[in-house]
Amino acid sequence: MERKQLAALIKERTYKEGDFTLSSGRKSHYIIDKYLFETDPELLKAVAAEMAARIPEGTDRIAGVELGGVPLATAVSLETGKPFIIVKKESKGYGTNKVVEGAYKPGENVVLVEDVLTTAGQALKGARRLQDIGLKVQKLIGVVDRQEGAAENIEEAGIPWEAVFTREDLGIEASA
Repeated sequence: MERKQLAALIKERTYKEGDFTLSSGRKSHYIIDKYLFETDPELLKAVAAEMAARIPEGTDRIAGVELGGVPLATAVSLETGKPFIIVKKESKGYGTNKVVEGAYKPGENVVLVEDVLTTAGQALKGARRLQDIGLKVQKLIGVVDRQEGAAENIEEAGIPWEAVFTREDLGIEASA
């Protein structure tokens, strides 16, 4: 699927107007319902192909933060043939009690995939968890950058990053 067509489909199928509170705590006149592109095989496959094209050489693993990053990491893993790991938001206190699930070795290069970036708070917490266990976050790739501070926060953290689409790419007006 062409990038322009994918952008149009993401907006058509996931963009909702209303009065929303985002995970960052900010208020917004719109949301991009990430679960609508993450659970749609056509959109997820096309998003994974776009993300896979942005994976740098030398990447050992793909990582996704639960919950939204897991289908993306799975799809990008299938697209690239690279294994993936799951970054939990917190250890659960049972089983292995790990914060990162899946096989990995300290020193490996990881690309963290994320759905919608507003301030990048959840993505950056996930990146720190990966770094805390000795993995190198080679890059962060988001599906949509809402252009509300994520770029500045990710750059301040010193992590190379890229978004497949921006709010502007999707033709969405900024929040007032």
